[in-house]
Amino acid sequence: MGAMTAVGLGMPALPPPVLAPRRKTRQIKVGSVGVGSDSPISVQSMTTTLTSDVNATLQQIAELTATGCDIVRVACPSQDDADALPAIAQKSQIPVIADIHFQPKYVFAAIDAGCAAVRVNPGNIRKFDDQVKEIARAAKDRGTSIRIGVNAGSLDKRIMDKYGKATPEALVESAVWEASLFEEHDFHDFKISVKHNDPVVMVRAYELLAEAGDWPLHLGVTEAGPAFQGTIKSSVAFGHLLSKGIGDTIRVSLSAPPVEEVKVGLQILESLNLKPRRLEIVSCPSCGRAQVDVYKLAEEVTAGLEGMEVPLRVAVMGCVVNGPGEAREADLGVASGNGKGQIFVKGEVIKTVPESQIVETLIEEALRLAEGMEPVDGSEASVTVS
Repeated sequence: MGAMTAVGLGMPALPPPVLAPRRKTRQIKVGSVGVGSDSPISVQSMTTTLTSDVNATLQQIAELTATGCDIVRVACPSQDDADALPAIAQKSQIPVIADIHFQPKYVFAAIDAGCAAVRVNPGNIRKFDDQVKEIARAAKDRGTSIRIGVNAGSLDKRIMDKYGKATPEALVESAVWEASLFEEHDFHDFKISVKHNDPVVMVRAYELLAEAGDWPLHLGVTEAGPAFQGTIKSSVAFGHLLSKGIGDTIRVSLSAPPVEEVKVGLQILESLNLKPRRLEIVSCPSCGRAQVDVYKLAEEVTAGLEGMEVPLRVAVMGCVVNGPGEAREADLGVASGNGKGQIFVKGEVIKTVPESQIVETLIEEALRLAEGMEPVDGSEASVTVS
């Protein structure tokens, strides 16, 4: 086939539909990233390195940044970790949140270090309520925002005595109380999380919290578990809340490398049209009708297009029943059968190729389409081909 004529990509005049408008919240800044209903929903993760190992931590932050992470949190359980915060905060490409438990002195150390924000867990910091005034003053002076992070596993003893266990009402009462203390000292640059390992309890807690005030909310299912289980739990819980417009920043907690948390978080947002879609491979689940190895085909196309930053939808279909229809709906697609594949671009069949050439043809046409498309961040299109 000779030179292909330019394909009209027909960018939609309207933004893609969402299930509900965002809940209106106050707006805060976590470094350069806005958090609140005036900003896109951001994706967070947390490093697994020893924070005191500056080089290893910065290397992991670089990997997270390349994956699309917006904000990163680092643990600060020791003085060595606190001493490392200035270098990490200064050299990280994305805003750094210091994660503080038990020791209030590290809250002040993190603020002094120039961290974009500090996560405090009121339930396990000694006499936290007595120190809110000083924390608020220090944070305001440095322009540091705060996350009030209430966890089911570390509720204040007074709350636990009242409710008997970490109910949604208990989590919310703790969060609202701590929020009122900061507001009492005219400090409003904070977001709140009320995390629980049970998605049902977690969802109800966030629904109650959303009704109680206009604070920006950080969504998370704590201790969600291994990758498969944690992905399911987080997707179910986040999907329910985000579909109601609740949630301003998210962290998927997985017993897996942090990069995997970011990938899942981004995919959840993209699935709900809350973040511009990047490359999307649509492939059939395979069945008795399939005349090609759909799994292998989809894997090879995905690998070949890894790194593509443009919002391209590629359909890889294994038979002639649903294949042509699905392929027509995509920017680019193949409907396979009888040892060959029909290649579609924007609904039109442009060529038919032998099965052995399907993958290379799809990759070639994807690169051709990508040249005329803007990547989701608005920068120049760049494609890495494996």
